[in-house]
Amino acid sequence: MLKTRIAVFVSGGGTNLQALIDKQGTVINSGEIVLVIASNYEAYALERAKKAGIKSAVASKKELGSQEAFEERINELLAENDIDLIVLAGFMSILSENFTKKYENRIINVHPSLIPSFCGKGMYGLRVHEAALAKGVKVTGATVHLVNEIPDGGKILAQKAVYIKDGDTAEVLQRRVMEEAEWILLPEVVEDISKKIMEEK
Repeated sequence: MLKTRIAVFVSGGGTNLQALIDKQGTVINSGEIVLVIASNYEAYALERAKKAGIKSAVASKKELGSQEAFEERINELLAENDIDLIVLAGFMSILSENFTKKYENRIINVHPSLIPSFCGKGMYGLRVHEAALAKGVKVTGATVHLVNEIPDGGKILAQKAVYIKDGDTAEVLQRRVMEEAEWILLPEVVEDISKKIMEEK
């Protein structure tokens, strides 16, 4: 059977991309990462894709000049590579309703908190962990959800809790949430959805 063809969208270091690459063939069997799209040329994730022998491309909104042109370029790349599933892994660009509707139930994102806590517009990266620490919550975690036009607003697919320890900094907490939640949940959900898509092919 044909495997589900996956595109991973990235903007930075690509640690979640690496977690997915590392789980191909063990956790992820029904899908294959065939394309990595970065929102800027400096993203270290492009280097990770290169090392793994995965095709990559850059779609820079700044360079393309508008949201429409940016999404048109992404659409072209997805069509050229017959993409079935999109995984946002630290992708810092908001996608429009037109785009998310086109790929309804085919875009997933990982967010470093237990949605609905510490999520929505402007809540990404270290900001999420800083907010959790400032609030004094004892438990945080990660959420994998479907993507719609509302930032972090799509249906929740999986969550995993992570305990906050005394003396945690935002950086320490970020690392623990990645290791104990994001890197475990994301490959599992990717496999679940890939399997369903593969069965429909």
